[in-house]
Amino acid sequence: MINYTPRLARISAIALTIAASLAVTAAPVSAADGDHKQAINEQVVPKVRAFLADPRIADAVIAQNDRHAGLSQSRIDALDKQWRSETASARGELIDAVMGNELSAYLANVQESSAGLFTEVFVMDNKGLNVGQSGLTSDYWQGDEAKWQETYGKGPGAMLIDDVEFDESTQTFQSQLSMVVTDPATGEAIGAITVGVNMDLLQ
Repeated sequence: MINYTPRLARISAIALTIAASLAVTAAPVSAADGDHKQAINEQVVPKVRAFLADPRIADAVIAQNDRHAGLSQSRIDALDKQWRSETASARGELIDAVMGNELSAYLANVQESSAGLFTEVFVMDNKGLNVGQSGLTSDYWQGDEAKWQETYGKGPGAMLIDDVEFDESTQTFQSQLSMVVTDPATGEAIGAITVGVNMDLLQ
């Protein structure tokens, strides 16, 4: 997989602020204790809300919503198929455009600054299409999945915390937290964000 290193300066006041807000020094949560949703609510949700306040997220989602306003479902399906075909080489016209944009650079920095707490971060538009992401996802369209339907589909304030699953590649227990992205000017739902959480780093 290609390493899409952000072209922006990696060490900045914003990056240092993110690193401080995401720092975790805690004993791990047991995946079997049933308390992972409470732990994520208390320890992760505030951190996600903090970096969601960066205007680059809402600006990028609003801009893509405008560009995609006329997309039909058949065109969405075609884009998703193109993305899936490009994942074989981890690059292509569509993947390069998304992974190389400013929002993806910011999200990669957020993940890197989390000291392992975040395993992935990606933002979706009002059709469920990826806007920016910290790493390569298997698909481009999330509109048929609960992470988008149960957040953007439910409106401002909606949130979904998935079950804990064991990830073989990283040998860690993980859960996905999904939340609505809102327009800071109007408060309207404009998209959604999903954050993979390494449960081994929560109290």
